Amino acid sequence: MKKLLPDAIAIILFMVISFAYFIPSVIESRILFQHDASAGIGAGQETKEYHERTGEHSRWTNALFGGMPTYQTSPAYDSTKALSFAQRAYRLFLPNYVYLLFIMMLGFYILLRAIGVSTWLSALGGIVWAFSSYFFIIIAAGHIWKFVTLAYIPPTIAGIVLAYRKKYLLGGVVTALFLAFQILSNHVQMTYYFLFVILFIVIAFGVKAYKEKELPHFCKASGILIVAAIIGASTNLSNLYHTYEYSKETMRGKSELKQENSTAIDQTSSGLDRDYITQWSYGTGETFSLLVPNVKGGASVPLSQNEKAMEKANPIYRGIYAQLTQYFGDQPMTSGPVYVGAFVLMLFMLGLFVVKGPLKWALLGVTVLSIFLSWGNNFMGLTDVFIDFVPMYSKFRAVSSILVIAEFTIPLLAILALKEVIEKPSLLKEKSNYLSISFGLTGGIALLFALAPRLFFSSYVPAQEMYALQQGLPKEHI
Repeated sequence: MKKLLPDAIAIILFMVISFAYFIPSVIESRILFQHDASAGIGAGQETKEYHERTGEHSRWTNALFGGMPTYQTSPAYDSTKALSFAQRAYRLFLPNYVYLLFIMMLGFYILLRAIGVSTWLSALGGIVWAFSSYFFIIIAAGHIWKFVTLAYIPPTIAGIVLAYRKKYLLGGVVTALFLAFQILSNHVQMTYYFLFVILFIVIAFGVKAYKEKELPHFCKASGILIVAAIIGASTNLSNLYHTYEYSKETMRGKSELKQENSTAIDQTSSGLDRDYITQWSYGTGETFSLLVPNVKGGASVPLSQNEKAMEKANPIYRGIYAQLTQYFGDQPMTSGPVYVGAFVLMLFMLGLFVVKGPLKWALLGVTVLSIFLSWGNNFMGLTDVFIDFVPMYSKFRAVSSILVIAEFTIPLLAILALKEVIEKPSLLKEKSNYLSISFGLTGGIALLFALAPRLFFSSYVPAQEMYALQQGLPKEHI
C-alpha cells in the first residue's frame, strides 16, 4: 500500500486542480458557450423531439447535409455500454468539464510512470501536458470528442512501452483498454495521426532490441500488441464498420463524377480534394507559435478587442480596427495558436543533448514530421506524397491539427530531460554548453522577435493591409 500512496496523492492532486480550474462550472453553475457543441445540440433537436413524441430513437436526421444517419452524429450501440461504463469509471465519475482536465493529466502521468519517471516528476509532466493552450482552445470550441480521444492516447502508448519492457500481459491489457476508449471517443483522425508516433516509437524499440540482441523479445511484444490492437478495435467494430460504409457515400469516398477538359490536379483517387485537405495549413513562420504564442496575432477576433493595441491606436479609426482580425497567419481563421510553452520547449532542446537512446530520435523525428505535414499547402511536395501514397491520409482535413503530435512529443522529451538532470546533478556542470545552446535556441529567438518583430514577420496579411489602406487607415498605423 505504501508503494501506491504517492500515485494516489498524484491522482487526488489532479482532481483538486481539475475542480479548481472549473469552479465557475461546478460551484457557480455557469455554462461555457461552445460553438460546435451548441451547433450539435441544434442539429440533434429534430431527433430529440421525435424521441419525446414516439419513445423511439430515429436513425436518420434531415438537419444535416440534406439528411444523414444519426449513428454518425451521435453513435450509441448496446455493444459498447460496458465499455462506456468503464470509461466513466476511469474518470472517477467526475462531473462535466472537470473530468476533461483530469483524464488529460492522468493519461500522461500513466505514460511517464510506464517509462520509469518518478511519481512527482510524472505528476508535473501530466500538468504540463494538460495545460497546453491548444487543449483549452478545443474545449472552448466544443471539440470534446477530439479532446477526449487525445486524453486516451498517452496511456495507450504507455501500454506499448510496458510490453516492450517485458511486461507483456500488463502492456497488452493497457493498450487494448485505452485503444478501445480512444475509438469509442469517436475522433478517428486523432487516433490516425498518432499511428505515426507509435510507428516511430516501435522502430526505436526495434533498433534497441537489435543492438542488444533481443529481437525474439521484440517480436513477442509486437505480436502481443497486435492482438491487443485487434481486441481494442473490435470492441468498437459496429461504429468503425458503419463509419467505413458511410464514408463511401460522402465526399471522402471515390467520386462518380469526372471533371471534363481538366487535368484535375486537385482531385485525389479516393478521398477529399487537395485544396479542402490543406485549407487549414499552418504557416511556416506561424510554427514559431510553439515558442511565442501570439507570433501571428493569436485568435481570429476583432483587433478592436485588444486593449493593449487600442491604447496606441487612433480612436478615429476604431471602426476599421473592428473589421480587422488580430490573427494574420495563413489559415482562414483560428481560435488560437498551438503553444507548448517557452520553458518546455527549452527543456525539449536540452533533451536532445542529455537524453540517450533511440526513443529520443523517435520523438525528434515524429516532431519534425508533424511540423512539416502541418504546413500543408505551404509544403506541397511532402503533402502530395502523403495524400497519394499513405493510406487514409486523404480522408482527413485541417492538416494543421497534426501539430497535436508536437504538443505530445515536446513535453514528453522535456520531462525526460528533467529526469536526466535530476538523476545526474553534475550533468549540467560538466556540459554547461548544452544548457546555453538550449536557452539560445529558445530565449534568444524569442528576444529577437521582441526586439525586431518586423525583421521576421509582416504586420498583416496583404489582403488585410490592402483593405485597411482602402478604408483610409494611414500606413504608419498598420
